Amino acid sequence: MKRFWSILLCMLLVFTMALTGCTSQAPTTPADSEPAAGDKPDEMKTEFKAQITFNGSSTLAPVISAIATDFIEGYTTWNKVDPSFPEENIAIYVSAGGSGAGVKAVLEDTSDFGMLAREIKSEEKEKIGDAKDFTLGIDALTISINPENPLVKLRDSLTTEEVKKIFAGEYKFWDELDSKLPHKEIVVVIRDLSGGAHEVFQKSVMGETQIRPDAIQSPSMGALVTKVIENKDAIGYASFGMVNQNKGKLIPLKVDGVEPTEENIVNGSYKISRPLIVVKRGELTPEQKAFMDVVTSEKGAEIIEQMGFVPVK
Repeated sequence: MKRFWSILLCMLLVFTMALTGCTSQAPTTPADSEPAAGDKPDEMKTEFKAQITFNGSSTLAPVISAIATDFIEGYTTWNKVDPSFPEENIAIYVSAGGSGAGVKAVLEDTSDFGMLAREIKSEEKEKIGDAKDFTLGIDALTISINPENPLVKLRDSLTTEEVKKIFAGEYKFWDELDSKLPHKEIVVVIRDLSGGAHEVFQKSVMGETQIRPDAIQSPSMGALVTKVIENKDAIGYASFGMVNQNKGKLIPLKVDGVEPTEENIVNGSYKISRPLIVVKRGELTPEQKAFMDVVTSEKGAEIIEQMGFVPVK
């Protein structure tokens, strides 16, 4: 129970940019430091930083927060991670602002790591330069509705073309999709247009067709899911992980007859999927590597799976 509340607290605070036991400070190197006697300039070591910072995807942020909480509770101070590290409190600081913000934070050196819930674009990799990226898992965007929506009793699948017409506004009322449905306005809920989730949805489903201008744009995937849960006439592209965390509160539909299951996401038959990635510029410091070794370990994969996502095997 103590561990549950610790993880819950850390996840609640992630969007306020203030994790318990975490601080925010970009990594720095000592200015104008001189090598010790007998050392060569290329053997100089960078200053140890007790803080590690992450910024970006609101989908991935709670996952990194949960792993960080487990890491901090297990070690508390860096010397317990590695005896060669100093006895300083571990501080892992996670903030959410979208996949684009994660890339921007790395480019501007305001965060050690960027979090993305989409592929890294080739131009982004070029700008970052010496990019080190880690694919942690796979997520999918499920076409989800409220359990009280009458569509649940009529159909469990939509075609790609039907999804496109709903999100484009060609179907404005539910009875335009199916005459057996009531004449209720369809409430379309999406992520903000500049977010990684929307980029994936636009590419996988919409193509050149634009989203209806009155669609509700949500600042995070959690906010999107909440809108669908609260409105029986709403439909949105909810993260597979968020659906798993809210079982029974929203219903994911099949797309072209393919259900968004772990197996179908992994084998690629469910078409609206995306990777969960962490990226950094340049080599990892020893303390950063120690944490990322845990993130990419079996223990990290267990937590990723517990959070409802599909870990990379």
